[in-house]
Amino acid sequence: MDSLQIILLALVQGLTEFLPISSSAHLILAPRLFGFGDQGLAFDVAVHFGSLGAVLLYFRQEVLLILRDWFASLPATGPVTEHSRMGWLIILATLPVMLAGLLLKSLVETELRSPLVIAYATLAFGLLLWWADRQGKRQRQTSDIRLKDALIIGLMQCLALIPGTSRSGITMTAGLLLGLTRQAASRFSFLLAIPTILMSSGLVTLELITEADYIDWQALLWGILLSFIAAYGCIQLFLRHIERIGMLPFVIYRLLLAGLILFILGGTH
Repeated sequence: MDSLQIILLALVQGLTEFLPISSSAHLILAPRLFGFGDQGLAFDVAVHFGSLGAVLLYFRQEVLLILRDWFASLPATGPVTEHSRMGWLIILATLPVMLAGLLLKSLVETELRSPLVIAYATLAFGLLLWWADRQGKRQRQTSDIRLKDALIIGLMQCLALIPGTSRSGITMTAGLLLGLTRQAASRFSFLLAIPTILMSSGLVTLELITEADYIDWQALLWGILLSFIAAYGCIQLFLRHIERIGMLPFVIYRLLLAGLILFILGGTH
C-alpha cells in the first residue's frame, strides 16, 4: 500500500465509523473509485481498532463505571446502579448481531459486498433515518432505555451486516423511533460500537493469525493512528452538534452517494 492509500482509507474509516453513513460501504467503494488495489482484511481490522480506541478514549470514564458496576452486580445480592444496568443493556443489544454475524458470515463477505446492494441500502436506510428523525418524539434519555428497547435496537443492528446500512445509522434510527433524543440515541449507538467492533475485529484477527501472508506492519500502525485521530474528532463534533443540526445533512449525503453509485454502475453497462 502506498502512503496516499493508507491516509485516505484510514481517514475514511475514522470519519465514517460513527457517522450514520456506513463505513463498510466507504471502505468497499473507495478502492474502486480511486483505482487502489484491495487493501486486505488486515488493514480493515487495523483501522477499525483505531476507531475502537477513539470511542474508548472518549467514553473512558463512563466505560470504567459501567465495567466496575457491572462486575459488582454479578452476585445475586450485588447492587444495581444506572451504570450496571447500562452494561446489561449493551450486552443484550449486542447478542443479536453476534449471532447473525456468525450465521451469515459467508453471505456478508461474498454476495452482499456488491456496489448495487450498497447503493440500495444507502438509499433505503437513509430515508428510514430521515423518517425516524422527523417522527421520533425525541424526549427520552439513555437512562430511560429499558430491556425491550435494547433488544429492539440490537435486532435492528443486525441490518448493519448489509453494507451500506451503517451500524451507527441503523441503531440511531432505532433509538429515534423509540423516542430517544438525538444525543441519547447517538451515545447509546457509540457505546454499542465498543463490543461490536471488538468482537468482529477480534474474530478476523484470529483468522489472520492463522494465515502465512505477508503483513505490512508499518501500514497497519499508520492506519490505526490516523483512524483513531479522525474518529475521535468525529465523535466529539457529532455529539456536540447533533441536537442542533439533526440527521438531514447525513440523509442528503446518503441520497447523493446512492445516486452516484447507481450513475457509475449505469455507465459501466
